Amino acid sequence: MKKRLFTPGPISVPEDVLLEMAKPMIHHRTPEFLHIAQQSVEGLKYFFQTKNDVFIIAGSGTAAMEAATVNLLSPGDKALVISGGKFGERFVELIKAYNCVPVVIEPGWGNPVELNMVQDALKQQPEIKAVFATLVETSTATTYDIKGIGEIVSQKQDTVFVVDGISGLGAVECRTDQWNIDVLVSGSQKALSLPPGLSFISISEKAWTKINVSKMPKYYLNLKEYKKAMEKFDFPFTMAVGLVIGLKKSLEKIKQQGLENLWNIHQKRAEAVRKAAVSMGLRIFSKAPSDAVTALVLPEGIDGEKFCSDLRKEFGMSVAGGQGKLKGKIIRISHFGYQDEFDTIAVIAGIEIMLTRYGYKLEPGTGVREAMKVLFSL
Repeated sequence: MKKRLFTPGPISVPEDVLLEMAKPMIHHRTPEFLHIAQQSVEGLKYFFQTKNDVFIIAGSGTAAMEAATVNLLSPGDKALVISGGKFGERFVELIKAYNCVPVVIEPGWGNPVELNMVQDALKQQPEIKAVFATLVETSTATTYDIKGIGEIVSQKQDTVFVVDGISGLGAVECRTDQWNIDVLVSGSQKALSLPPGLSFISISEKAWTKINVSKMPKYYLNLKEYKKAMEKFDFPFTMAVGLVIGLKKSLEKIKQQGLENLWNIHQKRAEAVRKAAVSMGLRIFSKAPSDAVTALVLPEGIDGEKFCSDLRKEFGMSVAGGQGKLKGKIIRISHFGYQDEFDTIAVIAGIEIMLTRYGYKLEPGTGVREAMKVLFSL
């Protein structure tokens, strides 16, 4: 049975990227690998839409989230967190773990944040050192107004803006420098179409002023060491060589395709899934749905965890269930990775068939027909 991944990471990896990573291993301190690292960093700057420093860390996206926390803050600092899901909550947990004080804005799961809430919090507590937000909150499939928040934070000379772009970067519009993002983190297993294992972080000049005075203990995630090593496009610790080789190939493909074209492709896939779902009588969970991943509320009486398991066993299709308080209530379908229009149609067909097997009344082909209209302009 062919396996089709529609989970929001890990995702299906293109064959040519897999073949690059299957080549014989090379040593990580050789000119050959350092040249590959240099090309990868240059490609990442395009992917991030930044002229600032970008570093590669051997570790999942959470490693870069933790790096942002321990390098920018000192014990006792206050940090504002927009927490509307599991990954906003992760920033809160990281801030607490390092003896800092989170100030939390909770717009509700699936809801966009009101910009005046950010303005008011910064006005009432001017000692806030950093604002943490998420480009796409994976657990709710919600997009936040990062550009708007960035404009607000940029007016605060002593406050930096940190964005978790792990599930959104490459799938939805994000312009790091234009949007006043001081620190942006991402991971390899999303729109970069790579296996898990690498994370990335960009650092603005404003952010370096915080890093240079941070009193937080750190070792492996000390970005000063990464900056020092990056002068020779090297790494302070052993790098995941095969993944970086795959990264170079993936970034070349993205540059050739064009980042804005990539955003448009994700938008079209997401629109097709949303319109198909609505035609089937399903509800889109988020009030600000993202183009990276779509969350669908299942009909009453259908358990999301069992639905995901049955879909995988029957058709080899993996979609994600809900997290936290949404467990068993929603399914989440990603639109990134090695997919095309027919994969989108296939997952809609699989969901249709599974719904009917669960006793849900649905005319076969309803969702597929709507998806085809969007994908092929029928």
